Amino acid sequence: MAATSISSGGGSGGGSDGDENLLATAQRIVQSLNSSGNNVDRDDMLLIFSSFDNRLSNISSLLNNNTQNQQINQNNNIINSNKNFIDSRFESAESLILSWNSSGGDEGNISEDYLSAVDQIIQLTEEINLGLVDEGDDVSGAGERAESVLQLAMARLEDEFRAILIQNTVPLDADRLHSSSSSLERRSSNSTNSSSFNRMNLTVPAFDEVGGEGEGDLSSGRYAHARAVSLGVNDEDLSIDLVNGDALIELKEIADRMIRSGYEKECCQVYSSVRRDVLDECLMILGVEKMSIEEVQRMEWTSLDEKMRKWIQALKILVRLLLNGEKWICEEIFGGSEMIREVCFVETAKGCVMQMLNFGEAVAICRRSSEKLFRVLDMYDALAYVIPYLEDLFNSEDDDAGEMVCSEAKGVLEGLGIAAIGTFVEFESAVQGEASRKPVQNGDIHPLTRYVMNYVKLLVDYSETLDELLRKTEENTEQEEKDEGYNSEAERMSCIGQRLMLLIKSLESNLEEKSRLYEEGGLQYVFLMNNILYIVSKVKESELRTKLGDQWIRKRRGQVRQYATSYLRASWSKALSCLKDEGTGGSSTNASKVALKERFKNFNACFEDIYRIQTAWKVSDPQLREELRISISEKVIPAYRSFLGRFGSHLESGRHAGKYIKYTPDDLENYLLDLFEGSPLMLHHLRRKNS
Repeated sequence: MAATSISSGGGSGGGSDGDENLLATAQRIVQSLNSSGNNVDRDDMLLIFSSFDNRLSNISSLLNNNTQNQQINQNNNIINSNKNFIDSRFESAESLILSWNSSGGDEGNISEDYLSAVDQIIQLTEEINLGLVDEGDDVSGAGERAESVLQLAMARLEDEFRAILIQNTVPLDADRLHSSSSSLERRSSNSTNSSSFNRMNLTVPAFDEVGGEGEGDLSSGRYAHARAVSLGVNDEDLSIDLVNGDALIELKEIADRMIRSGYEKECCQVYSSVRRDVLDECLMILGVEKMSIEEVQRMEWTSLDEKMRKWIQALKILVRLLLNGEKWICEEIFGGSEMIREVCFVETAKGCVMQMLNFGEAVAICRRSSEKLFRVLDMYDALAYVIPYLEDLFNSEDDDAGEMVCSEAKGVLEGLGIAAIGTFVEFESAVQGEASRKPVQNGDIHPLTRYVMNYVKLLVDYSETLDELLRKTEENTEQEEKDEGYNSEAERMSCIGQRLMLLIKSLESNLEEKSRLYEEGGLQYVFLMNNILYIVSKVKESELRTKLGDQWIRKRRGQVRQYATSYLRASWSKALSCLKDEGTGGSSTNASKVALKERFKNFNACFEDIYRIQTAWKVSDPQLREELRISISEKVIPAYRSFLGRFGSHLESGRHAGKYIKYTPDDLENYLLDLFEGSPLMLHHLRRKNS
């Protein structure tokens, strides 16, 4: 190190310039010592300098200030370097975004470079917002530029997000939806023919105007568990693609950036609006239209029945296929945010679900009539089936809208249940109070009997649902009029079993009243036999048998036998009284010819009258018809053969014997085969030859 001269002595010589030169020289000495690597303690050197001259007493603070200034300069250099780097990065990203936005790019095909540029702008914005970047004198300039560019980028991404969604929506046609729906049902739904129920509305007592069997077959509407989009089905691989899978990754990349930038609301709005339109179109394909409550209530039953049928099928497809698929798509696109995922799904799905529920509510408050009951029960079953799936789909605890949808569904379900039970109760009252006064021609089965039994037969398919609803509404109270058989049987029955037993009992009581409309006593019993046996046959051939039991059937068969005995007494007593010995003069040897002629004449007249009338009577059941003919033959033919054998000879030798002995026993037996066919016939006076 070069020698440096420092004069000692007082501090008076040299003036201010000298002081400054002296301090500068001391600083250089210290710096030189430090830079040369000599092991000289800096503080010791400063102490030595101070002892030489009092002007060097503040050299320590001067040296410290100089060090701080050097550090500040270094920091400023770093900041300027960073600022230059940030400006370069920002300008590159900004340029790409602006050029892409102005040119339009390839719609629906955002490049990786563009997304990278967006990422850089997002990162820069985040750094500025977090205070990680010092902008020097321009505190807000870079931030405003970044926000402006980011806004442009988000607008472009929003458009691209919409375009990709629309372009990659998989078209769904009715055949595809309906074929998928068939896989959801436990059993295929039979075609509906409710025309007999339409004409036989119990609110109008017009049973006598209806002909035919009236075997209306309304599908019972039982629905099975199934798997839907992306899930396997027991009998086939069911899958409905709602959005092309290749587009999901791109949609997710755009959604992630929009959410990160704080544009999640715009992203959700775009997604929900596009997918809502798709779901609305699907409902249109399935035949579900937007209708007000007033429009539903004004519809004719035929049209309403068709709407209800389509609603039932569409509800299953919507919840188990379409909404399940929408849920999966939301999870794929918005998987990074559970809240946004749930919001997007709810906003997409709630509209179509509420549309379906509004129709259900309208049906629930429509005017009740018997023909609607089965469709209402079908709707109730369908909605009860999908509600657990709705709860799984709208399962966010923080989402009031999703909770509202599930709450509305349960409310509509309750309304449909009330409507179903109310309709059933009104049907019971209608059966009990139906008071048509026109008797059925020929004593055949009454339309009321056909209608009620076919109705009840279908109700059995809904036993589980009706039983649950009856318990809930506590409608199954004990009746004042219960016979002994009811008390013993009903205690072992379900609620619906008890109600069906009482319903049929009301029908039987009504039929008893209607039988009194016939003037002929025999026809009253033929009418009752026809109708009771029809009731029994319907019970035996359906699940009603398990509800009512074999004891109930045996009791009705016993009634039919009693009616047959009463028929024989009412129809044949007069004819049989002509074949008794009383009034003929005693034994076969001294019988009065006049009395015998009168007896044969009266018997012939009775038989011919019965033949003319009862060939027009109708016994529908072939077995009952044959049993009645046999019973008549067993009563009449032996009596006639015995009477003819004892007294026929008294008249055969006389003139005009054929006028009194017109028929042989075989003739009578053959004529009996014409009874109960429903076609009136006349007997001629000429004896019919035996065949």
